Amino acid sequence: MQASKIARAWFGATALVVIAGLAAQIPVSAGTTGGTFHTPAGRVANLLAFFTIDSNILVGAGSLLLALGVAGRSTLFGVLRLTGLVGITVTGVVFQVALADLYELHGWAVFADTMLHKVSPLMCVAGWLLFGPRGQLSWRILWWSLLYPLAWLAVTLVRGAIIGFYPYPFVDPGINGYGGVAFNCVLIGVLFIGLAAAAVGFDRTFSRRDEPDDYLAPDPAESVERIRDAGTY
Repeated sequence: MQASKIARAWFGATALVVIAGLAAQIPVSAGTTGGTFHTPAGRVANLLAFFTIDSNILVGAGSLLLALGVAGRSTLFGVLRLTGLVGITVTGVVFQVALADLYELHGWAVFADTMLHKVSPLMCVAGWLLFGPRGQLSWRILWWSLLYPLAWLAVTLVRGAIIGFYPYPFVDPGINGYGGVAFNCVLIGVLFIGLAAAAVGFDRTFSRRDEPDDYLAPDPAESVERIRDAGTY
């Protein structure tokens, strides 16, 4: 029971980190001048074009469900958890390798950057390694999780070709050419699949199906079986 309280507190803290980062980033983006988008509303809406923001939203949503104890063992939540975990890990790795030195930030932008690119990835990965939940992931969930990066890439390239905006230099054909963009995306795709496969393998190796995490919402089928086993109808 104590472990359950610690786990839920960790997930709650992770969700708060994401919320704080997004809350700081929104006014920073709204107040930025120049660029493709000329209104505060347009600049704020454009935040959804960034893989960092989308991955943090997935992490925040999954962490909040776990903190509130309403996350179950459904395939949908498994996809949400794995997609958020791998997406935020890729975010942290790519940021440190390719993006960290591109911009000079000040004030609240530094805070938002730290929360969304550094603290959130570390807390999400550490929380998953320490608290799971285990026994949720499968190879089928892995394939479903690939819809997120593929959809993001497709929307980014089509939208960019129409309006001339690309959220990151490595997906900008004007900088790298389409061949360079394809090469960069293959590298990141291999990283995504490799991390997802490692997560599934880890989960299957260390899952404790006979000792379910008690901070998860009970599975309805399991609850019915327990009632029958107890002789209560």
